[in-house]
Amino acid sequence: MDENKNTQLFMGLCSSLVTQAWMQLGKIKNPMTDEINIDLEAASLTIDMIVMLKDKTKGNISDEETKIIDQSINELRMNFIASKDNNKSDKETEDSKNEEEDK
Repeated sequence: MDENKNTQLFMGLCSSLVTQAWMQLGKIKNPMTDEINIDLEAASLTIDMIVMLKDKTKGNISDEETKIIDQSINELRMNFIASKDNNKSDKETEDSKNEEEDK
């Protein structure tokens, strides 16, 4: 297969996974449902898949491709941590409201 075509296919796959992770983090709408849904477990798994692809292709992709994947992974990880922290705060707020209502 042509090297340029392989590069396009690989970056298309990575881009698809990155977009999927953004949807799972609730940062963009799912185009199928036109809704924002948050699934942090699925987002974590998708981010892990991107990292695995990076590791498995090490030495077989260009520096530019590596840079793009690294940047995507870093942005996704930072947003995952922020989403996880927000989710935890929201749950704690909800729990304290429930405790006050029970009094």
